[in-house]
Amino acid sequence: MSNDETPIRFGIIGCAEIARKISRAINLSPNSTLYALASRSIEKAHNFAIQNNLFSDSLKIYGNYSEILDDPFVDAVYMPLPTTFHLHWAILAAEKKKHLLLEKPTALNVEELDKILDVCDKNGVQFMDASMWYHHPRTGKMKEMILDSKLFGQVKAIHSSSSYAPGLEFLENNIRVKPDLDALGALGDAGWYCIGAILWAMNQTLPTTVTALPNVARNSAGVILTCSASLYWEKEETVATFYCSFIAHETMDLRVYGSNGTCYLYDFILPFGEDSASFNFTSGAKFVDLHIGWNVKPHVVEVTSQLPQEGYMIQEFASLVKAIKFSRSKPESKWPHTSRITQLVLDAVNKSIDTGFQPVHM
Repeated sequence: MSNDETPIRFGIIGCAEIARKISRAINLSPNSTLYALASRSIEKAHNFAIQNNLFSDSLKIYGNYSEILDDPFVDAVYMPLPTTFHLHWAILAAEKKKHLLLEKPTALNVEELDKILDVCDKNGVQFMDASMWYHHPRTGKMKEMILDSKLFGQVKAIHSSSSYAPGLEFLENNIRVKPDLDALGALGDAGWYCIGAILWAMNQTLPTTVTALPNVARNSAGVILTCSASLYWEKEETVATFYCSFIAHETMDLRVYGSNGTCYLYDFILPFGEDSASFNFTSGAKFVDLHIGWNVKPHVVEVTSQLPQEGYMIQEFASLVKAIKFSRSKPESKWPHTSRITQLVLDAVNKSIDTGFQPVHM
């Protein structure tokens, strides 16, 4: 088999619920294969493989995380462990030369993430966080239209939201509300998407100031269940806000307002369907005479997709790994940078909350 045809062999470390989706994506992607699966017990890994139709004679199953990292045939690992465990296991993976697809939030703070990224860099390992929506072809089309100065003008304001209300069982028992497992709560889980979308619209430029808003709700253990924040870019005179929550109805909104256009969508994190996704785009809208209507209506832009967005993510990640493995390319720096500035803003929101909603200067 030629290098062009050789699939990247993935190992999954941890049998979290999201691993079901990513294991499917690995098998759908044309340049990857699910080679190994590890959990804290061989029984749990074995049951996960059977329940998700993954079990085969070729699938390696391990009863601890170290064994999968010691397997010389594993090229890359997907790691959906609780955030508290990322620092330890991500560093071990990078030291074993395993390319790293790390579930978000990437770390408890940017100091931890920098340690992970430093080891990845020293070992020539590709790093990417598992924010799937970046990889959907719709996202590229939106960016193309937003960057068109005639169509859109300059970005002036942004709003994003990510909320869902999974119920009492989740709020009492899920790892996302446990301070020893995922201490960032809704800010880390849902807010990561909101912050990432805002920075994406601003071409990954850090804001001048970040200010949390006083609508924070916490559980009895102190984990954030709801929060909001505003971001401001002084040079661009651009403002952004976001809302994230575990106790509000499902929203995945992204609205970008330009000096000559607007872009709206209601499913930016998870498209309504796998075959296509759309967004509303308006350019040059004005009120007609007597203000009895508009001169244009929003245009619905439909973008088809051959893979689910997580399949595109795996395909891109595997392509980067393959270039490193067979062509001696260097890891793509775009993805570690994207994760790092998202983590920086997330940290700033946390700091603003802790200081009584004072502005944090970046």
